[in-house]
Amino acid sequence: MTTVAQPTAPRRAPPRTSTLDRPALMRLAAAEILNFAAMLVTLKPDDWTKATECPGWDVRTMASHVLGMAEMAASIRDSSRQQRLAKKRGGVFIDSLTALQIDERKDMTTAQIVDRFTKTGPRAARARRRAPSFIRRRRMPIPQLVGDTMEDWTIGYLVDTILTRDTWMHRIDISRAIATTPALTHDHDGALVADVAHEWADRHGKPCQLNLTGIAGASFTFGTGGPTLDLDAIEFVRTLSGREPGTELLAVPVPF
Repeated sequence: MTTVAQPTAPRRAPPRTSTLDRPALMRLAAAEILNFAAMLVTLKPDDWTKATECPGWDVRTMASHVLGMAEMAASIRDSSRQQRLAKKRGGVFIDSLTALQIDERKDMTTAQIVDRFTKTGPRAARARRRAPSFIRRRRMPIPQLVGDTMEDWTIGYLVDTILTRDTWMHRIDISRAIATTPALTHDHDGALVADVAHEWADRHGKPCQLNLTGIAGASFTFGTGGPTLDLDAIEFVRTLSGREPGTELLAVPVPF
C-alpha cells in the first residue's frame, strides 16, 4: 500500500501584539483622549471645513471618525452594531467602518461633536482599560492591510495600541490642517513615537541608527552597522503612516 503525502496548509504567522506594558499603554490612551478633546475645543468655525492630508477628509470628517471610534470602544453593543453594518457595506472593512462613522454623524453640529467626544472619550479609555486579558489575547477575526500585506492582529493590539495611535495621528493631521503647532510633550508624544520606532525596527529587521529630532524625538540604535537616518520625529511617523513618501527602510509601514 502506498501512502500519498497530503499537502499541508501554510502556517499562519502569530498575530501582532503590543510591545509596551499595558499600564503604560493605558496611561497613553487616557492622556491622548484628553489631548484630542482639548484640541477640538480650540477649533474655530471655519477650521472644521479645512482639508486634511487624508484625501477626501476635512477636519469635521476626521473628528467624526475619531468620535465614532471612541463610541465603538466605549460600548460593546455599539461596537457590534458598527462592525455588523460595516461588513454589510462590503469592501475593505476599515474603509467601510470609517465611512459608516462619518455618515452616521453628518447631521451633528460641530458643538455636538465636541460635546459627545468630551463625554465619550474618557468612557472609551475606561472600557479599553477594563478589557479582559483572555479577550485581548484573541486573534482579530478580520486580517488587516498594512502597506500591501494582510496581517493578523490580536484584539489587544487594536485596543491597547492602534486606537491610541489613530487618535494621536489624527490630532497631528488636524493641527496641520489648521496650521497650528500640536501640543507635544516628551513624556507622552515621545513615548508614542518611541513605540512606533521599535515596532518599525522589528518589522524591517535590519540594523540602523535612527536620530529623531523635536520634542517627541530621541535616538535609537538597532543592531550594528546599517544606515543612519536623521529626521524630525513627527515627519518620521507621518512617513511610516503613508502620509509622506518613504524610501528604503522608511518605506516599511507601521499601522496607525
